[in-house]
Amino acid sequence: MTTLLTYTEDALKAQNGYWTAKEICQQPRIWREAAANVDSNRADINAWLAPLLAQSDLRIILTGAGTSAYVGDAIAPHLSQQTGRLVEAISTTDIVSNAPQYLLKNIPTLVISYGRSGNSPESVAAVKLADQVVDNCYHLVITCNPEGALATNAQGQDNAFSLLMPEGTLDQSFAMTSSFTSMLVSTLAIFAPQAEQVEIAAQWAEGFITNNVEALKEKATLSTQRLVFLGAGGLQGIAREAALKVLELTAGQVLSYCESPLGFRHGPKSLMDETTEVIFFSSSDDYTKQYDQDLLAELHRDDQALAITTLTKESFAHSEELIDVWAGLPYILYCQILAFFKSMQANITPDNPCPTGEVNRVVQGVTLYPLKAE
Repeated sequence: MTTLLTYTEDALKAQNGYWTAKEICQQPRIWREAAANVDSNRADINAWLAPLLAQSDLRIILTGAGTSAYVGDAIAPHLSQQTGRLVEAISTTDIVSNAPQYLLKNIPTLVISYGRSGNSPESVAAVKLADQVVDNCYHLVITCNPEGALATNAQGQDNAFSLLMPEGTLDQSFAMTSSFTSMLVSTLAIFAPQAEQVEIAAQWAEGFITNNVEALKEKATLSTQRLVFLGAGGLQGIAREAALKVLELTAGQVLSYCESPLGFRHGPKSLMDETTEVIFFSSSDDYTKQYDQDLLAELHRDDQALAITTLTKESFAHSEELIDVWAGLPYILYCQILAFFKSMQANITPDNPCPTGEVNRVVQGVTLYPLKAE
């Protein structure tokens, strides 16, 4: 019988965890498909983007809500470095509540909107607000749902282009997994393609799923009450997403926190105790690595944590290096699996960890208010 993350399909379906396990495990294939999808659509994408990128003062905003917002957090620093442009990650939840503070009327702006369903109320509202506030606004929609409002509203609009993710990325589970990483890979493939890094990331992940899942399942039995994720630069965006996955899949039973290694000393380190587990996302950058190593040495000297895990290429038994933005893919897969095991072991239902409905797969209960023209 087929097994996923050490569980049989029957066992997963009995605990309502089948889709979460399946969607985590399919990611290496999805990453390759997402990059290939961009390549097959590159002519149309470039034709639409070219006149926009010809504007030297073009502002680029990466936006989404929740996990979709963390796509931007994870890649904005890398894209700024690679393109020589200021690329900003601003969540739709910030744009909707404070549009005049984040949107600038006289600066041409490309808004890149992420959405699994494309139906989150803030995602749709952010697009409308951007068109209302910014004189010259353009929209690149990256979504997993061809029938969602983000995708359908972009159809027939000269200032909009919609790119659909590969089939299977419209996650059936509550938690976003392959949807998150497919949108991340697709954006990198558009603006800073590195085919060899996609392949290495997929190989890291495949090797881990094949050889290391049992050990991680055992590690997940630790009596962790707090999980801290630390990463520098774009890896802090991966840390945000990892912390959210733990919070979601354990229905809040395991509290989680994220920070940069340098930022952790400035107050947050006070949460360390014998129930706290630390997952440290190691940077491959020689300069950044110095700061990583300093904090790691300090945490080990303090000897307060329940456990400290440092993720590196060695953690994935791989010799080929990944730069940080691509290493974030196997790093987040590791954290998704850890969160999944914590959920299963707590007898929570991963596919719907909050069956009473206080938290929903697509956010509900948002009242949208009109922005008065100035």
